[in-house]
Amino acid sequence: MIRFNSDYTEGCHPAILERLAATNMEQTPGYGEDAYCAAAAEKIKEACAAPEAAVHFLVGGTQTNVTVISAALRHYQGVITAVTGHINVHETGALESCGHKCLTIETADGKLTAEQIAAYTDAHYADASFEHTVQPKMVYISNPTEIGTIYKKAELEAIYDVCKERGLYLFLDGARLGYGLTCRENDLTLADVAALTDVFYIGGTKVGALFGEAVVITNEELKRDFRYNMKQRGGMLAKGRLLGIQFLTLFEEKRYFEISAHASRLAEKIHDELKDMGVKFYVDSPSNQQFVILPDAVLEKLKDDFAFEYQARVDDTHSAVRICTCWATKEENVEALLAALRGLLR
Repeated sequence: MIRFNSDYTEGCHPAILERLAATNMEQTPGYGEDAYCAAAAEKIKEACAAPEAAVHFLVGGTQTNVTVISAALRHYQGVITAVTGHINVHETGALESCGHKCLTIETADGKLTAEQIAAYTDAHYADASFEHTVQPKMVYISNPTEIGTIYKKAELEAIYDVCKERGLYLFLDGARLGYGLTCRENDLTLADVAALTDVFYIGGTKVGALFGEAVVITNEELKRDFRYNMKQRGGMLAKGRLLGIQFLTLFEEKRYFEISAHASRLAEKIHDELKDMGVKFYVDSPSNQQFVILPDAVLEKLKDDFAFEYQARVDDTHSAVRICTCWATKEENVEALLAALRGLLR
């Protein structure tokens, strides 16, 4: 079985496993206060061109989203998100269980716009009863989004400007950030992301690490007492050096970007060759997640050899599925998939 259903089916990059094994018997301080976490944080700040940023390491995406948002907001405040945002649809209500409402906006492509954010916020304060409803205080976006789309620099600049004008924090979920930054349509750098958000995170779980996300905080207000909230949310890993070692290894020798680019090139190959075969796409995604529409009969013939993530019913005879590449995807597996589809779609 060749799996294209997600981008976290493999363990971790071999260099990480080697580094973990080599340092296994070292004694270090706990809770992320070791030399490896400090060195990894410096590497990340350098890559972000943000020497004053605060960098913290957590274990997983849902935990990171809840920790960041709950640290930033008061109990009567909520976070603006696309309806398709991960915090709204794929986290079992984790954020709302902490008392912070997801303030959702319908979008055509999974991306929020500056205009939508401005309109939502202005409408809240224009209501004479605004104090009786949840106050919007943060904007949550993902890059790439849940449906693979990416933000261009001009879009992120416009969103950040609106957030500053209206007193909103901007939080970018970067679970798949490496794949967004290395796809051919991207015009953002990691430094741009750091400069145009208040807080974001660099995903490791989906991009080469065994587990882990690196939170980067640039807004001084959000830096204060962040580790208290990490501890309360179960995010302060006792053996924190396991996270530091992984991110240090990823950000040495630009490894994070190199392995992300590998996934992006293979996703682009899948996209281009399927397009040449006449395959239609459910979403026009430039990143490592490709959403393709295939006949149900073809999917039935593929299911014993390939795994995909079901996305949606398109019509009586066609379904949309998600095909993911990742840092570990083998080119021969992509070739095998394309060869199978060529044979079935003739």
